[in-house]
Amino acid sequence: MLALQINSMKQFMSQLLTAETFDIFLLSEAAITTSHTVTIDGHLNREFFSEEELSSGQVPNYDYMPWSNLKGLCFQLIKGRRTPLSFKFVLYLKPDLAEKLLLRENCSVPSDQISALVLNIRFDGTKAVLTTGTAQRSFTLSREPDEIWDRTLSRYLTQKGIDTLQL
Repeated sequence: MLALQINSMKQFMSQLLTAETFDIFLLSEAAITTSHTVTIDGHLNREFFSEEELSSGQVPNYDYMPWSNLKGLCFQLIKGRRTPLSFKFVLYLKPDLAEKLLLRENCSVPSDQISALVLNIRFDGTKAVLTTGTAQRSFTLSREPDEIWDRTLSRYLTQKGIDTLQL
Protein backbone atom coordinates (compact mmCIF):
# COMPACT_ATOMS: atom_id res chain seq x y z
CA MET A 1 0.00 0.00 0.00
CA LEU A 2 1.18 3.46 -0.91
CA ALA A 3 -0.01 6.69 0.72
CA LEU A 4 0.58 10.00 -1.06
CA GLN A 5 -0.44 13.50 -0.01
CA ILE A 6 -1.35 15.92 -2.77
CA ASN A 7 0.81 19.06 -2.72
CA SER A 8 -1.26 21.26 -5.07
CA MET A 9 -4.99 20.84 -4.47
CA LYS A 10 -6.09 23.22 -7.22
CA GLN A 11 -4.02 21.46 -9.87
CA PHE A 12 -5.05 18.02 -8.61
CA MET A 13 -8.77 18.87 -8.56
CA SER A 14 -8.53 20.14 -12.11
CA GLN A 15 -6.88 16.87 -13.18
CA LEU A 16 -9.45 14.82 -11.25
CA LEU A 17 -12.67 16.59 -12.25
CA THR A 18 -12.09 18.22 -15.64
CA ALA A 19 -9.17 16.51 -17.39
CA GLU A 20 -8.99 12.96 -18.75
CA THR A 21 -6.23 11.97 -16.31
CA PHE A 22 -8.40 9.65 -14.21
CA ASP A 23 -10.61 8.35 -17.04
CA ILE A 24 -8.68 5.06 -16.85
CA PHE A 25 -10.68 4.29 -13.69
CA LEU A 26 -14.13 3.07 -12.74
CA LEU A 27 -15.98 4.60 -9.78
CA SER A 28 -16.80 2.09 -7.08
CA GLU A 29 -18.12 4.62 -4.59
CA ALA A 30 -18.09 8.30 -3.74
CA ALA A 31 -19.14 10.43 -0.79
CA ILE A 32 -19.10 14.21 -1.00
CA THR A 33 -19.91 16.29 2.09
CA THR A 34 -20.88 19.94 1.76
CA SER A 35 -24.02 21.25 3.50
CA HIS A 36 -25.21 17.65 3.14
CA THR A 37 -23.63 14.38 2.12
CA VAL A 38 -24.20 12.80 -1.25
CA THR A 39 -23.14 9.20 -1.72
CA ILE A 40 -22.82 7.49 -5.06
CA ASP A 41 -22.75 3.74 -5.56
CA GLY A 42 -20.85 3.20 -8.77
CA HIS A 43 -22.33 -0.24 -9.51
CA LEU A 44 -23.78 -0.28 -12.99
CA ASN A 45 -27.47 -1.28 -12.91
CA ARG A 46 -27.88 -3.07 -16.22
CA GLU A 47 -31.62 -3.56 -15.65
CA PHE A 48 -32.03 0.21 -16.08
CA PHE A 49 -31.06 -0.01 -19.75
CA SER A 50 -33.01 -1.35 -22.71
CA GLU A 51 -31.89 -4.46 -24.58
CA GLU A 52 -31.03 -2.23 -27.53
CA GLU A 53 -28.73 -0.06 -25.41
CA LEU A 54 -27.07 -3.11 -23.90
CA SER A 55 -26.50 -4.89 -27.20
CA SER A 56 -25.37 -1.79 -29.13
CA GLY A 57 -22.40 -1.10 -26.87
CA GLN A 58 -23.86 2.17 -25.52
CA VAL A 59 -23.57 0.80 -21.99
CA PRO A 60 -20.05 0.19 -20.64
CA ASN A 61 -19.14 -3.46 -20.25
CA TYR A 62 -18.00 -3.09 -16.63
CA ASP A 63 -19.52 -3.82 -13.23
CA TYR A 64 -18.91 -0.18 -12.26
CA MET A 65 -19.53 3.08 -14.07
CA PRO A 66 -16.49 4.69 -15.72
CA TRP A 67 -15.18 7.73 -13.86
CA SER A 68 -15.53 9.72 -17.08
CA ASN A 69 -19.33 9.24 -16.91
CA LEU A 70 -19.63 10.47 -13.30
CA LYS A 71 -16.89 13.06 -12.84
CA GLY A 72 -19.14 15.85 -14.19
CA LEU A 73 -21.75 15.07 -11.52
CA CYS A 74 -19.04 15.04 -8.85
CA PHE A 75 -17.71 18.35 -10.17
CA GLN A 76 -21.19 19.91 -9.90
CA LEU A 77 -21.45 18.73 -6.30
CA ILE A 78 -17.99 20.06 -5.34
CA LYS A 79 -17.73 23.34 -7.24
CA GLY A 80 -18.62 26.59 -5.58
CA ARG A 81 -17.17 29.28 -3.40
CA ARG A 82 -16.88 27.05 -0.36
CA THR A 83 -14.56 24.12 0.05
CA PRO A 84 -16.30 20.80 0.71
CA LEU A 85 -16.02 19.52 4.26
CA SER A 86 -14.76 16.22 2.85
CA PHE A 87 -14.96 13.81 -0.01
CA LYS A 88 -13.96 10.24 -0.73
CA PHE A 89 -13.65 8.46 -4.06
CA VAL A 90 -12.88 4.77 -4.47
CA LEU A 91 -11.64 4.12 -7.99
CA TYR A 92 -10.74 0.85 -9.70
CA LEU A 93 -8.32 0.70 -12.60
CA LYS A 94 -10.30 -0.59 -15.58
CA PRO A 95 -9.98 -4.41 -15.54
CA ASP A 96 -8.52 -4.67 -19.05
CA LEU A 97 -5.81 -2.14 -18.14
CA ALA A 98 -5.10 -3.92 -14.84
CA GLU A 99 -4.70 -7.24 -16.63
CA LYS A 100 -2.36 -5.72 -19.25
CA LEU A 101 -0.29 -4.07 -16.52
CA LEU A 102 0.16 -7.27 -14.52
CA LEU A 103 1.01 -9.27 -17.64
CA ARG A 104 3.47 -6.63 -18.88
CA GLU A 105 5.21 -6.63 -15.49
CA ASN A 106 5.38 -10.46 -15.47
CA CYS A 107 3.49 -10.67 -12.20
CA SER A 108 3.72 -14.12 -10.63
CA VAL A 109 0.14 -13.84 -9.32
CA PRO A 110 -2.29 -14.66 -12.16
CA SER A 111 -4.32 -11.59 -13.21
CA ASP A 112 -7.57 -13.53 -12.76
CA GLN A 113 -6.78 -13.66 -9.02
CA ILE A 114 -6.84 -9.85 -8.80
CA SER A 115 -10.34 -8.37 -8.69
CA ALA A 116 -9.20 -4.72 -8.65
CA LEU A 117 -6.27 -2.34 -8.46
CA VAL A 118 -7.71 0.33 -6.18
CA LEU A 119 -7.07 4.05 -5.75
CA ASN A 120 -8.68 5.72 -2.73
CA ILE A 121 -8.85 9.51 -2.73
CA ARG A 122 -9.76 11.19 0.58
CA PHE A 123 -10.06 14.90 1.29
CA ASP A 124 -10.56 15.91 4.93
CA GLY A 125 -11.22 19.61 4.40
CA THR A 126 -7.56 20.59 4.35
CA LYS A 127 -5.57 17.96 2.47
CA ALA A 128 -6.06 15.11 0.01
CA VAL A 129 -4.43 11.73 0.44
CA LEU A 130 -4.28 9.00 -2.18
CA THR A 131 -3.84 5.40 -1.10
CA THR A 132 -3.44 2.32 -3.23
CA GLY A 133 -4.72 -1.16 -2.64
CA THR A 134 -5.15 -4.48 -4.35
CA ALA A 135 -8.37 -6.49 -4.04
CA GLN A 136 -7.64 -10.18 -4.48
CA ARG A 137 -10.07 -13.01 -5.11
CA SER A 138 -8.11 -15.40 -2.91
CA PHE A 139 -5.44 -15.08 -0.27
CA THR A 140 -1.82 -15.00 -1.33
CA LEU A 141 1.36 -14.11 0.51
CA SER A 142 2.75 -12.38 -2.55
CA ARG A 143 2.96 -8.58 -2.38
CA GLU A 144 4.00 -8.42 -6.03
CA PRO A 145 0.68 -7.05 -7.40
CA ASP A 146 0.72 -4.33 -4.71
CA GLU A 147 4.29 -3.37 -5.52
CA ILE A 148 3.58 -3.24 -9.25
CA TRP A 149 0.49 -1.09 -8.69
CA ASP A 150 2.30 1.27 -6.31
CA ARG A 151 5.20 1.82 -8.73
CA THR A 152 2.93 2.23 -11.72
CA LEU A 153 0.62 4.74 -10.04
CA SER A 154 3.58 6.79 -8.75
CA ARG A 155 5.04 6.97 -12.25
CA TYR A 156 1.65 7.82 -13.76
CA LEU A 157 1.04 10.69 -11.34
CA THR A 158 4.53 12.07 -11.97
CA GLN A 159 4.01 11.78 -15.73
CA LYS A 160 0.74 13.73 -15.40
CA GLY A 161 2.43 16.45 -13.35
CA ILE A 162 0.63 15.66 -10.08
CA ASP A 163 2.95 16.63 -7.25
CA THR A 164 2.75 14.35 -4.21
CA LEU A 165 4.54 13.68 -0.94
CA GLN A 166 4.89 10.06 0.17
CA LEU A 167 3.57 9.52 3.70
